[in-house]
Amino acid sequence: MNTVEWVEGKLRLIDQTRLPLEQQWVECATHQEVAEAIRGMKVRGAPAIGVTAAFGMALGAIAYPGSDPEGFSQHMKAVADLLRATRPTAVNLFWATEKTLAVALRSAEQGVDGTRGQLLEMAQRMAIEDVEANKRMGSYGAELLPDEGTVLTHCNAGALATVSYGTALGVIRAAVERGKRIKMFVDETRPFLQGSRLTAWELMSEGIPTTLITDSMAGHFMHRGAVDAVVVGADRIAANGDVANKIGTYSVAVLARENGIPFYVAAPTSTVDLSLASGEEIVIEERDPRELLYIGGHRIGPEGVQVANPAFDVTPHRYVTAIITENGIAREPYDEALDRLVHRQISSDT
Repeated sequence: MNTVEWVEGKLRLIDQTRLPLEQQWVECATHQEVAEAIRGMKVRGAPAIGVTAAFGMALGAIAYPGSDPEGFSQHMKAVADLLRATRPTAVNLFWATEKTLAVALRSAEQGVDGTRGQLLEMAQRMAIEDVEANKRMGSYGAELLPDEGTVLTHCNAGALATVSYGTALGVIRAAVERGKRIKMFVDETRPFLQGSRLTAWELMSEGIPTTLITDSMAGHFMHRGAVDAVVVGADRIAANGDVANKIGTYSVAVLARENGIPFYVAAPTSTVDLSLASGEEIVIEERDPRELLYIGGHRIGPEGVQVANPAFDVTPHRYVTAIITENGIAREPYDEALDRLVHRQISSDT
């Protein structure tokens, strides 16, 4: 499936708040609608958010009513600020807006009309490169999995979190495509239920044996020897290999270490933020308390109770067995390995 598509001058996104009961599309004709789709979790997953933001920048450029380079530059800065304000943790959002804004600010040299076309081409190229990167990542990661075994994943890092194919689930797809007999444990991933609503739906759609469990059951099955490996995605990776991912990932990593189970992270190099020395510097998004207080519109928490709802946590690099990227696999020392893989990508881009 394609999570993000450009169709007849509009951006089409699978509405992930409707899954798995309904498969509906959201059409965004303006950058404001793109920002709202990101903020409202209609599109989610770091790579998908990044590409979506790039198309939002293209829509912002199309909306500018004139050809004055200075006015266009100021307008595009405002568009970028609006998109960047939607979600603070996923670095791909900032990576994509920075790359596209740099092109927009060169409009004085190439003209506003030419810049509009270039921004759209750039977003479309990012979408294609995302799929290609995921497939390379999957190929690297498949080598790490047993020929037969059970893998646990947390949250959704599949096709729905990318343009297509997926990061963590891309590793699973690649392993299955090679004939490996993989079964899956899927954490439900409270409170937004990305595991039960999205990951289980994706895996079952492809006929991969899937067992849904609550987040608190992971340790039970690990202790009983029912889990052979853990593969998760990431929303931001610091230079030292600390990983920000969906809340609950840290607990899974600690349990995996305690039970001698490899814990793998699959993410593109665009998710690596070399400007941050460690995960202590990663901004953690705090989401609406209603996500904990309600399920399906029905209140489950008492009136007046205080709610903490961080969307992500940080897993220290010492718990990470390896980080799988489209440029290869990083292992300790992560500061050296990640720097090498990221700059390999920069070199190929230039």
